[in-house]
This record gives sequence, C-alpha cells and structure tokens, in this order.
Amino acid sequence: MKITDIKVIPANRFMYVKVFTDEGITGLGESGTWGFLDASAEAVNSFKTYLIGQDPLNIEHHWQYMYRCFHFRGAAIMGAISAIDIALWDIAGKYFDVPTYQLLGGKCRDKVRTYYHVIGETTEELVENCVKAKDMGYNAVGHLSPFLDEPRSKPYFLPYTRMINEAADRVRTVREAVGDDVDLCLELHRRMKPGEAIAFAHAVEKYNPFFLEDPTTPDNFDSMALIADRTNVPIATGERIHTIQEYEMLFSRNAMAYARTSVCICGGITGTKKIAAIAEAHGVQLVPHNPLSPVSTAACLQIGISTENVAILEFPDHSTVSAAERFTSRNVVRNSSFKQSDMVTWVPTVDNGFVNITKTPGIGVDLVEDVEIKYPYKRRDINTRLNIDGSIVDQ
Repeated sequence: MKITDIKVIPANRFMYVKVFTDEGITGLGESGTWGFLDASAEAVNSFKTYLIGQDPLNIEHHWQYMYRCFHFRGAAIMGAISAIDIALWDIAGKYFDVPTYQLLGGKCRDKVRTYYHVIGETTEELVENCVKAKDMGYNAVGHLSPFLDEPRSKPYFLPYTRMINEAADRVRTVREAVGDDVDLCLELHRRMKPGEAIAFAHAVEKYNPFFLEDPTTPDNFDSMALIADRTNVPIATGERIHTIQEYEMLFSRNAMAYARTSVCICGGITGTKKIAAIAEAHGVQLVPHNPLSPVSTAACLQIGISTENVAILEFPDHSTVSAAERFTSRNVVRNSSFKQSDMVTWVPTVDNGFVNITKTPGIGVDLVEDVEIKYPYKRRDINTRLNIDGSIVDQ
C-alpha cells in the first residue's frame, strides 16, 4: 500500500487532512493549531512532498522523519504532524479492519469518563449550567471558569482582594449547587501570576476541585512547579506545549498532576502515546485537551480507550460551534444554527458521564461529502482581552 495524495480540507473554523492510498483506503486527521491553521496547512503541503509514495503503515518512521527533518518546530508544524499522524492511524485501523485503539494495545476500559463544558457570564448562569450538566448525567464539569466567561471585548479590572474572594466564592456556590457527586475542573486560562495562583488555590482547596487548569502562562516551567509545590490542589497543564521533551521537563519538576495533552498538536496519536508513557513513570494522569471538532474527539477517544493513565476526557458540545470559537470570540457565542455534528458522519454519545466506544475500523469518523463547500473556511480574527488600562489580559 502506498500514499497517493494528501489533501488539506479547511472547513468552517477547522482544518482537516485526508490521506489517500492506492488501495482506496483513506485516513482523516485534524490540526489543533486553531489560531494558525493556514500556516499549519502549508506545513502539511511541505510534508506531502515526502509522504507521497510511502507506505502509510510505517507510522513511527514517518513521525520521526517529519519531526526531525527541517530542524525547526512550533505549533503550526506540530499541528500538521498531528493531523497527518492521526490520518495514518485511521488508515492502519481500516487496513487491519479494527478500531485504531486495538492497534495501540487494545482496550484498557470499556467506556471513557468525560466532563462537560460549562459556561457563564454570571454566577447564576454558571451555576445553572453546572446543575444542567448534572441533570444530564455528567459526574464532572470542566472549562469551569471561576472568573466567568466574559467577552474579550469587555475591559477587565478587579482589585486583588475582590478578584480572589469573588472567584473563590463562586466555586463555593457551584459546589453547594451540585454537591459532592460532580467533580469540578477549574479552568484559570493562564490568567494569574504564580503568587496569585497560590493564594487562589488555598482559597478554593476546601471545595475539593478535581484540578486547577493552567493557573499561569506555560512559558516558564519553574513557575508552574512553584505553584504545584505550594498548593494541595492538583494542577493540570500542557495544552499549549507540543513536544515530549517539554512534558518531561514539567514532569521532572513535579509541576502537574494531570497532563493536558493536545492530541491534535503534540504529535497526534503517536506523540500522545509517547507522552503518556513518560507521564505514567511520573505518576501523572492524562486529561486530553479537546476544544476542536468531532474528528479530534474521535482521535482522543482512541487514546482514552487504550491508555491506562487517562483520568478523564474533555468532551465539548458538538451541537454548536467549537469551544475554541466560543471562548475566544469577541462575545460569548450563545446560540448558533451551525452544528459541528453536521460536518461529520459520527459523533460519540455520552451515557451517564461516560463515552460509549465504537468498534468501527480506524478512528470511526469521516467528513460529509463536500464539507468545505457546505461549510466554507473562515480565518480566525486576532482578538485578545485588555485590562481597563489598555494592557494585555491573559485569558
């Protein structure tokens, strides 16, 4: 079997890669570089010149070749490698007529625990959505911002004391509303300095959050290690890094309890499995980062089924726009006629907080015909929030 073509398929706010073979088997992947998909697409076109004519089943060799060939790396390049890698694993599953997870060592579990995205511009809205998730059968909620999901167009300011106390009290209100049967995955969106994050962690410790996600920017590994060392609340981070070496440096610093591996940016299924093995040696569990389309969800699900140290899977609402769209738009997107689920042939179902696995060969999903025509690609606007004094907010 040989690769005959590789096609970049931009649609809506997503970028897909389809790999074609001379045996008629195709594979599908997605790039997670959601802010720079055009650059990622060009990286795919560069890798295409190497891959055409190659055996698609030599996945590890192709991963190494793409990862090491140009001596340069970065999010756009790693997103391209990830999309291609996922597509190759999809082909392998179809070729051997088994779900991809069967080729990754088989099942570690029969279903995968998930958490549901909750959103709120007010405390009341946030609590309402957490209760709704519980009523839907979820036993964990995530993307739960104690600082609320305010529009990026709204200038930000709160005195330090109010910032900490109001956010902590919001967590208390949510905990009281859902009780102890729902785990709270608190998303801090990298918005705090280390000292602020430590103070906040102590303020919410008594409400037993599952974890604090990305309390500070990921640029300085020692800062994340400092926060983890000074708090009893588990730290989750990693969605914005994309090499196994970066993860190892964080693991060796005891900087996280949960690794937020972005399957569509950290090297695809191959890269994630490498990170998972290193994490296991450090007693760290994975919480795959998944703010993208159902194709990303299908790839994450293969990891969740076949990887022992996956704790929980982020499961976005595919009946609307992507999570990345909702949380980075100029205003929070509440309602939309667009459904991600309309772009694909299959979306996993959730039953009492667990994703039901599929036995379909490959990753189990494909795009609908002419998806790029039905849902034209739209480049993302550059948009970040400002403080009331005009300086940048990390959110």
